[in-house]
Amino acid sequence: MTDRAAYHGYRSFSYLEPGPDFTPFELAKELERVEGYTVPLGEDDEERVAGLARDYPMISLHEHVGVFPARIEETPAYVREGRMATAFEGLAHGLWDAVFDNLLDGICCIHSRSGWKWSEVLHDLGMRLCDLGHQDFVVHATSVADILNAKRSGRVAWVASMEGAAMIENELDRIDILHGFGVRALGIAYSEGNQLGAGLKEPRDGGLTMFGRRAVERMNKVGMLIDCSHCGDRTTLDTIERSEQPVILSHIGARALWDSNRLAPDEVLTACAAKGGLIGIEAAPHTTVTRGWRRHGLESFMEHFEYIKDLVGIDHVGFGPDTLYGDHVGLHRVYAANLSISESRKQAADASGAPAASTEAPEPVEWVEGLENPTEASHNILRWLVANGYSDDHVAKVMGGNALRLLGQVWA
Repeated sequence: MTDRAAYHGYRSFSYLEPGPDFTPFELAKELERVEGYTVPLGEDDEERVAGLARDYPMISLHEHVGVFPARIEETPAYVREGRMATAFEGLAHGLWDAVFDNLLDGICCIHSRSGWKWSEVLHDLGMRLCDLGHQDFVVHATSVADILNAKRSGRVAWVASMEGAAMIENELDRIDILHGFGVRALGIAYSEGNQLGAGLKEPRDGGLTMFGRRAVERMNKVGMLIDCSHCGDRTTLDTIERSEQPVILSHIGARALWDSNRLAPDEVLTACAAKGGLIGIEAAPHTTVTRGWRRHGLESFMEHFEYIKDLVGIDHVGFGPDTLYGDHVGLHRVYAANLSISESRKQAADASGAPAASTEAPEPVEWVEGLENPTEASHNILRWLVANGYSDDHVAKVMGGNALRLLGQVWA
């Protein structure tokens, strides 16, 4: 049984024949891949959770809803095939009414050591849209109305997003093209610097470039949400200042709780909120830990939420768990040279030469308990909020209302 009547069992690319039409891979289980965890609640709170999920839109600001290979070491070959399966079954059992799905083309060098090409970005986006076009449970959303209509009909709104803008090179019109293909959120840089600005890996953050300023202006004009989650601090502050619209930190945490470049200092968090922006809390393995919770799990994740909520206010916080269907920790090992986690733990220097991140490491985990995939995360975040006494109004804001407010402004 699935939780949503609109899902009828569709599997990705089932309109094609494995072998003659495409290379098949054994994929990870979308549900119960590992031992799950559920926040315990009493009977009254269970009813309240059900009512909140029914009555209010639930929006994840950052996920990867593709299904990865069961043997995670096969991921490079799977990604090169350019045919990422979507976790329809997993989404059917979750509470998210809308997910910002971040295509892997935002990650530098996933396709090859020399980076990825504009043609590959369009290939992968088109392939996902073709798959979505053969079913009607997950709908491609490009507006707030699409998100609300999906909820009303028991469906899931899929928002195409990309984590970095390196693929536009020095061509501003590529922003228009991405928007035309339905991409509605774009990162300035994915950890490494590009034509627009510095990523968080860079030892020196020179801020937004002149081309980056023009790109920000173009994204404002076409109605593209700007994401600075993987940017350097100076580049993020420059982007917030330059943009006429609020920007988003879709998946991040508080550096005050754990000294890592992958997390944001108070200055960046408050600047984002002051401009009307939104901060989504990150849950990718070994990110949102704290000094009190060195083992990454739901409690450390929610400590980041509460810290940022108290710092910037309830109207500027949401959730971007950055989870996926498959072995997330194993994926980080496979792409250790391409992702930002290891670099964020090293000593990096800012322009003044002061150290920006410590080398202290969290306690290793094989998965993040309570936040293993988008399905589990959607249930447990809501359940935690209810268990910890948050009002209906505050739950509605952080689970989706704040996002709808921002999108209604930026996408308009």
